[in-house]
Amino acid sequence: MSEKPHMNLIFIGHVDHGKSTTVGRLLYETHVITDRDIQRYKELTQQMNRPTFEFAFVMDQLKEERERGITIDIMHRDFQTPKYYFTIIDAPGHRDFVKNMITGASQADAAVLVVSAVDGVQAQTREHAILANVLGIGQTIVGVNKMDAANYDQKKFDEAKVNVQQLLKSLGYRNVDAINFVPYSALAGDNVAAKSDKMPWYNGPTLLGSLDLLTVPTKPTDKPLRLPIQDVYSISGFGTVPVGRVETGVMKPGDQIIIMPSGAKAEVKSIEMHHQQLQKAEPGDNVGFNIKGVDRKDVKRGDVVGPVSNPPTVVSEFKAQIIVLHHQNVITKGYTPVFHIHTAQIACTITEILEKKDPKTGQVLEQNPETIKTGDIAIVKIKPTKPIVAEKYSEFPQLGRFAIRDMGETVGAGVILDVTPVQGK
Repeated sequence: MSEKPHMNLIFIGHVDHGKSTTVGRLLYETHVITDRDIQRYKELTQQMNRPTFEFAFVMDQLKEERERGITIDIMHRDFQTPKYYFTIIDAPGHRDFVKNMITGASQADAAVLVVSAVDGVQAQTREHAILANVLGIGQTIVGVNKMDAANYDQKKFDEAKVNVQQLLKSLGYRNVDAINFVPYSALAGDNVAAKSDKMPWYNGPTLLGSLDLLTVPTKPTDKPLRLPIQDVYSISGFGTVPVGRVETGVMKPGDQIIIMPSGAKAEVKSIEMHHQQLQKAEPGDNVGFNIKGVDRKDVKRGDVVGPVSNPPTVVSEFKAQIIVLHHQNVITKGYTPVFHIHTAQIACTITEILEKKDPKTGQVLEQNPETIKTGDIAIVKIKPTKPIVAEKYSEFPQLGRFAIRDMGETVGAGVILDVTPVQGK
């Protein structure tokens, strides 16, 4: 691991606008991949009759993706700039794979929205920009790619920039005028790591340079501990070992913790990360920890660990703002899809649709509408079918956002505005 500050970076945008090629080029320019790797990929792309895809192949390592030319799963690759150490979360652009994009976006500190200078804003540009905003990614860079295909024309860049700025403003992005827009060519390498003489009209940072202008989010160590459990192991001689990522607060050996919703209390005996003992675990750390005094059956994936003095909130219902991304039909009261909240997956019922909002202005369009459909933003009341830990987005963003899945598709995403705790929890 590097001593530089670490950030998770996600690349989002329309399916053909060059996200994978951009990522491949960044990894090449930062010497994560070599000329020899690129030569190997080049030969492969020619054999498969997909010239110019060599940089994209770096990320698209699944055979199926190579054959279809699209990104499916999320790949994690690391690279360094002079200032930071980045983990790239490469988000798929293809619409079947929005679920993976949501998984990725919920871990990202910043996003690079890739837009083609030739095609401009497309349906998925909008959808990904909405998701990044709803899922709380605080910083965005806009990369205007394919400048080579646009003959390095300043007009094309300006046009794309104005359209994306309007889109982001309409979606409620703050400080849109402060967002860096970088014209570049992932394929030719112009303005990715080095300034390009083909765009003398542009005097801002390169794509790599713009990454060093991002700011590292402060770790929420001052908040109470919240650790959603991903897995639980029983290890002979050790007892119960839950595994998860610290989202807020700090956990130390000797801490008295409570696991919700079961309410089981335990003492943290030891904490481990990458087979190293830790004296404390902080936000962002993926750890395994040995606990004493808890029956294995009282701990499962989706539970959340907190201090005994400030237990995680178990909710009987919550109020949320949701965006409907894809639904074959209309959504009415009583609709019960699966909600993915932190590591929990649980069926929840929409019990009331309180209001429908204008996606462009955020103003209320209709009170208590009967139905909502694809493209709508709404405030709804939601009742989980069994106890679940959830928190207000304003207090614990990591436990206050969710994706909604149904019939193998991502129906929507949202953030929790308010919670009604279960009595006695």
